[in-house]
Amino acid sequence: MEQLESTVIYGKNAVTELLKNGTGVDTVYLSEGMAPAQAAYYTALAKEAGAAVKRVHTAKLRSMCGTESHQGVAAFASAVEYASLEDILNLAAERGEPPFIVLCDGIEDPHNLGAIIRTALLAGAHGIVIPKRGGAQVTPIVAKVSAGASMELPIARVANIGEAIRRLKDKNVFVYAADMAGEPAAKQNLTGSIGLVMGSEGSGVSALVKKLCDGLVSLPMSAHCGSVDSLNVSVAAGVLMYEIVRQREN
Repeated sequence: MEQLESTVIYGKNAVTELLKNGTGVDTVYLSEGMAPAQAAYYTALAKEAGAAVKRVHTAKLRSMCGTESHQGVAAFASAVEYASLEDILNLAAERGEPPFIVLCDGIEDPHNLGAIIRTALLAGAHGIVIPKRGGAQVTPIVAKVSAGASMELPIARVANIGEAIRRLKDKNVFVYAADMAGEPAAKQNLTGSIGLVMGSEGSGVSALVKKLCDGLVSLPMSAHCGSVDSLNVSVAAGVLMYEIVRQREN
């Protein structure tokens, strides 16, 4: 994958298209004077594209864009070369290993995505799959949190996570979703070709994606955890990935 470079994009139409295309965007900057309805529109688009929103003074936008013609909105687009699902499968074949792939179903926080990518590389996964829309993209923040792993590990960006799961199953890859209702990971056979689906921070793996998976895996929780009933998604992903590593080594 190529080194990330950021380019400022400004103007209502340009930023709208940028966000709708799902191109990697860290932050969308909106003028403090923008009308509430317009601000709400860009905020919704930014959330769908996995980007944060900051309200700034018009002078700040002028400085960022180098012009007065910013129309009250700007964003930094990141240029990154994504891999394909086939590239990830080919890497596993080249290494003579059963595929080990992590799929991110709507993970929105770039820090979580970066942490998952970093752990996946260190755990020997062959690649990451993310959606084009509805989740964080590979942005400079993700690259920084991943400590450079986003430049080493193939990352495929697909139109639909469900379709990616179908394609993996056609290649005899067993796909498991992380879910609190699943069987404990230590009791599952995770030694073969495997895809691990991690869901969004709020709602977890979507119902449709869960239906497409071969099974659900969970992690045991203490009986004394009180009101905290789940792990951070990047922590859960790390524990599950290293359970896969443990089983493969044994």
